[in-house]
Amino acid sequence: MNTKDAQTARQQRIRSLFDEYIEMYSSRDDRLTARFSSNFSGYTGGGDFLVKDCAEWQKITRQDFAQVPGRLRIEMLDLSLQDISDDVVVVAAFFHIHLPVPDQILSRETARLVLIFRIEDADWKIVHSGISIPYHLVESGEVYPLKGLHERNSQLETLVEARTRELEEANLKLELLSNTDGLTGIANRRSFDHVFLQEWQRAQRSGNPLALIMLDVDHFKLFNDRYGHLVGDDCLRSLAQVLLKEVRRSGELVARYGGEEFVVLLPDSDLHAAADTARRIQEAVRALAIPHADVPSWIVSFSLGVASLTPNREQVPDDLLSKADAALYHAKNLGRDRVELAPL
Repeated sequence: MNTKDAQTARQQRIRSLFDEYIEMYSSRDDRLTARFSSNFSGYTGGGDFLVKDCAEWQKITRQDFAQVPGRLRIEMLDLSLQDISDDVVVVAAFFHIHLPVPDQILSRETARLVLIFRIEDADWKIVHSGISIPYHLVESGEVYPLKGLHERNSQLETLVEARTRELEEANLKLELLSNTDGLTGIANRRSFDHVFLQEWQRAQRSGNPLALIMLDVDHFKLFNDRYGHLVGDDCLRSLAQVLLKEVRRSGELVARYGGEEFVVLLPDSDLHAAADTARRIQEAVRALAIPHADVPSWIVSFSLGVASLTPNREQVPDDLLSKADAALYHAKNLGRDRVELAPL
């Protein structure tokens, strides 16, 4: 065998010694304890003392195996094989240790292991093992700092839970804001469109009627011109509160449709019931008696268009909107401050 081949064979032998050690250690194989020399010395990654007694090291190894009985996964990063003499070789390795427990901390640390093998009685023995891991010192009875790991993982889980709750709350607030009219505090057009489609589909499935009231503040431009936009905003807020008070059933929706126009969505409501709701709203707005000097009644009023239908598969949501809008237009043409019903 030439020199190059001999060197290659030697390197392969050193690597096989290391691979045998890693396999036994990873699989928690007690046969590893028989591989230590009687003249052994070593130190553990979490300890702060040098062990010079083979029996003591065997005890620590078995303690290690008992503390973490499941197989470890060694993620090798770098390896150095050193042929010191005919009977002594050294291996230095850098790797991540993945424990068979939930671990987001230790597995990210880089461990360094130095093993020294020496031939004793025609057999390779481990005469030194030194592992350096940037963990905190272990507690009594530990090889790996699992108690500290569990505490840190628990702290991390608590932090993640807190951040998750904060994110959910922020998303909920954002969703609420995106579906709420900033001026009046009631549902906005976006929210109405979403709920309207849901209720339309539900009514199609159930065969129940769906009603819609469209409301427009009479001569609101004249109101703004006379009293100013700040008073106009107060007027819209007051009207929105009246709507919320008069629309009482669960599932019914009040929304600002745009400008001075509002909508009321009434699931499971026929034209007669929706008309009663519209007239109740009309009377409540009259009772509010917000001054409006540019209309015959001298107070703010609504024009209201009411429509109801039982959706079928040939119809679309815009059919109901168009019917309610046509009824509203009819109410305006007939002098405003009135409720008009769309024909069935």
